Amino acid sequence: MNTLSRFLDALDSYHVTDGSKFKLSAHNPNDDGNLGLTKADGKLLLRKVKSLLQILQELLYANQTHSLLIILQGMDAAGKDGTIKHVMSGVNPQGVSVTSFKQPGPTELQHGFLWRIHTAAPQAGRIVIFNRSQYEDVLVTRVHPELLQNAHLTGEVNTPEFWQGRFSDIRHLEHYFSRQGTVVLKFFLNISPEEQRKRLLARLDIPEKRWKFSPSDLKEREFWKEYATAYQDAIAETARPYAPWIIVPSNHKWYARLVVIGTIIRALRNLHQVTPKPAPEVEHFLDEYRAHLLAEKGQIPTPQN
Repeated sequence: MNTLSRFLDALDSYHVTDGSKFKLSAHNPNDDGNLGLTKADGKLLLRKVKSLLQILQELLYANQTHSLLIILQGMDAAGKDGTIKHVMSGVNPQGVSVTSFKQPGPTELQHGFLWRIHTAAPQAGRIVIFNRSQYEDVLVTRVHPELLQNAHLTGEVNTPEFWQGRFSDIRHLEHYFSRQGTVVLKFFLNISPEEQRKRLLARLDIPEKRWKFSPSDLKEREFWKEYATAYQDAIAETARPYAPWIIVPSNHKWYARLVVIGTIIRALRNLHQVTPKPAPEVEHFLDEYRAHLLAEKGQIPTPQN
């Protein structure tokens, strides 16, 4: 079995499709798959599989029957931006877009919390990447429930029933996406507190990275345990076969990127798509057009300078 096959087989251990027994603490952010790969090996493998992703994306775009929604979540400095850059580089930008969900503005707050999510979902044939997502409304607002005061909500908020309602809404939306032909993949980039500390320090120690640092990074770091609890609950409540969570060990950036791209490749392969063939009447027209172009050879003069 070659390295790629062994790696793709190893991805199963990161997939969560039933949250009833999920424990975030059981997932090691320092895991590297025990495949004997070095960082250099991982980078080489990533370059190789990118070409496979390009082929599969082209088939997705050509068939126009399915779409792919990639959701990236993680603590600050978990590597969401870098994952998007390294995993999706080289694919046809015509078929891929990225939406970053920041704190909702006044207009968004006057709609239901899933309104802006639905409008950004991919159309047939496309890949859409959510850099943060609907899960911010059961993560950030769970840790900072005071933010709910601006959301024009009725009834009691920040109660067990309130959060269960939001989890239910998210499950139903993702099930709806799935039934419409959208493959939903949700990635939690799992880093340790110590790895986050090192990455935040790098943003301060390396002049070229200082622009990435925000004082809120340190403020939110103080709520690490609260965020871990919120992620535990969100993943456990919304992991389903139609919208699995992938718990990506992310202390090693090179391995995290491999897990993400490998998961995407497996999902697109499972669609079993082939290059679509034109209808017979269209095929006949194309053959005539080809013959016309062949007959033109040498007949159109080259412009003179």
